Amino acid sequence: MSEKRRKRSQPSAVAGLLDEIFRGKPLEKRLMEGKIWVVWDAAVGVQIAAKARPAGFRDGVLTVAVSNAPWMQQLNFLKKGLIDKINAAVGEELVREIYLRAGRPERPHREPTPQKKVSRPLTPEERERITDETSSLDDEELRQAFASLMARHLSNKKPK
Repeated sequence: MSEKRRKRSQPSAVAGLLDEIFRGKPLEKRLMEGKIWVVWDAAVGVQIAAKARPAGFRDGVLTVAVSNAPWMQQLNFLKKGLIDKINAAVGEELVREIYLRAGRPERPHREPTPQKKVSRPLTPEERERITDETSSLDDEELRQAFASLMARHLSNKKPK
C-alpha cells in the first residue's frame, strides 16, 4: 500500500463524501440548501421546531410552514434571529428571507429503528468458508473487514 494513502479507521460519512463529490459543481449549492432541513431543529430550538418546519427554499427565500396564527405572528418578530441562526448552522449565508405560511409543519419521515436481531453462532463450515473466501486478500485490514461482514451476514441467516 502506498504511503500517500492513509488508513481509515472508520468509514466516511455519506454527507462528507457528497460534499467532496459535488464541490465546485452546480449540485453543490442544492446540497448546501438541503442542510437547512438537517440543522433546523438545533438552529431554531425545540419549541419553534414543534410548531414550524421548512417547507421549501428558492433564491434565498426559505418558506416555513407554521401550525397556527399566534405562532406565525411570533415568528414574524423572530425572523432576523432565525435567519442568523440557520445561516450560522449551515456555515454559509444561504437564507436571506423567511416566508411564513399557514400549514401543517410535518416532520421529516424517518423509518423506525429496527430491533437488533439476535445472531446465532457460525457453524464450522461457515467459518471455513469465510477463511477460504478472504484468504486471497493481501491487505490484512481489508481481509478482516470482509471476514467480519461475511460473519455478520451468515450469522443472521438460517444455517443450511
